[in-house]
Formats: sequence, structure tokens, C-alpha cells
Amino acid sequence: MSTLEVKDLHVSVTDDETDESQEILKGVNLKMSTGEIHAIMGPNGTGKSTLSQAIMGNSTYKITKGDILLDGKSILEMPVDERARAGLFLAMQYPAEIAGVTNVEFMRAAINARRKSDDQIPVMQFMKKLDEKQKILDMTDEMSERYLNEGFSGGEKKRNEILQLLMIEPKFAILDEIDSGLDIDALKVVSRGVNSMRGDNFGSLIITHYQRLLNYIVPDQVHVMMDGRIVKSGGPDLAKKLEDEGYAGLRDDLNLDVKLTDEI
Repeated sequence: MSTLEVKDLHVSVTDDETDESQEILKGVNLKMSTGEIHAIMGPNGTGKSTLSQAIMGNSTYKITKGDILLDGKSILEMPVDERARAGLFLAMQYPAEIAGVTNVEFMRAAINARRKSDDQIPVMQFMKKLDEKQKILDMTDEMSERYLNEGFSGGEKKRNEILQLLMIEPKFAILDEIDSGLDIDALKVVSRGVNSMRGDNFGSLIITHYQRLLNYIVPDQVHVMMDGRIVKSGGPDLAKKLEDEGYAGLRDDLNLDVKLTDEI
């Protein structure tokens, strides 16, 4: 079993125009293990995506206090590529397009980067695995042979992120609004891919605004973020309560003085 722990994490971002620093995360605590699916919900601007970027080591986000531990060891000094090799994966809300690099080339390189130089994945083994995972996501060979995300629709990009997840098989996957812009059919396919990974060797932190995704990927725990902190945690029913009552209801229940930028 592997663990991912965020301890009293404070993160700031500097505005390029004013050169002023703004604290986004104000003491986040979260611990999860492989075999678990956790969901984070909360209003816009509360720090959900900042948390995902900080975990992956995006240098734009400055950690001013706290720690991030993978299997009990701090990863704060690890660059992004080293964190990925250690077993972390981020599926982004807006996946980048990379011309000149095919999906097949990218995924094979990513898999081999996590293996020793004398244990690179054989081509036929890679292709067999790719075929199996594409079928789960209703993807064609043609999509894998195209340049990475180039000319893909929003739904195709999201499927492609999940295909990478299935091929790379990380310890922990952070899915940042993977449901954004998906119609119901695409949502079901993406959810099917994530659910196919569930097991003792995989954990996921899902960032979402909406209960609808959690109807298909049922989380073990749900956490609510407001004003840079996790203010409440619970089971799947917490997400359903938010769907019914909105964040304002929770804010009132907890007597929080938090300005909301959106409601469910």
C-alpha cells in the first residue's frame, strides 16, 4: 500500500503584473492511500486546482509552509518528472497539444521513463496493452497515431488523458475537472476507464464541481474546500447534500465567513 499525504500546506502565487504574492492554500491537510478514491469539491477560486499543481510540483505555485509526502517521504525537492516517475499522475482540465509527438510515442516514452534502462517495455507488449485500453475507452488506433491532442475535441482530449492513465498505471492520479465539457456518453466512457483502474495499487484524487461525475465514480471520501482549506469531509452522501443545498448551505452550517464565487 502507498500513501499520499498533504500536511498543513500553504501555497502562494505571484501576480506577474503587480508582483504581489497572494496566498491561495491556507493550511490543507489530506491523507489518502492506494485502494481509495477521494473527491474534492468547492467553489471556484478556492484552491482546488492549486492543490493539484502543488502536488505535481508546478514551480508557479510557491509552497511557503507544510509538506507533501509520498510513502512517508517529502517530495518538495523533486522536479515534476521525478514525481511522475515516483508514481504521481495529473490529468489536466485543459490538456496541452504537442505537435510532432504522437500519442503512441508519448505513452511508450512515459512508461519506459518509469522502468530501468534494461527493462524497457517490448513493442508487442506495449501494442497489446494499448489495444486493450483503447477498447475500454472506445478509442480507435487512428487517435493514438495522431499528434498528442492536436486537433482533438474536448471530449477526445479527456479520453486521451484517461488512456495515458491506463497505460502508465501510476500509484496516484489527480483528475482535475476531468468531467468538464463532457456530454453524458463521454462522461460514462471516461468514468469506465477510471473505474477499471480501481484496486489495491491505485488511488485517485478527483477534483470536480458536480455530483454527476460521482454518480459513476463513487468516491470513498468527499472533501469540501473553501477559502484555501478543507472545511468538511465525509462519505459519498456529502456530495449529494451539496448538490441539493449548494455551498451556501454548508457555509451557513459551519458558520464560515466565506464569499462564494459560484454555487452548485
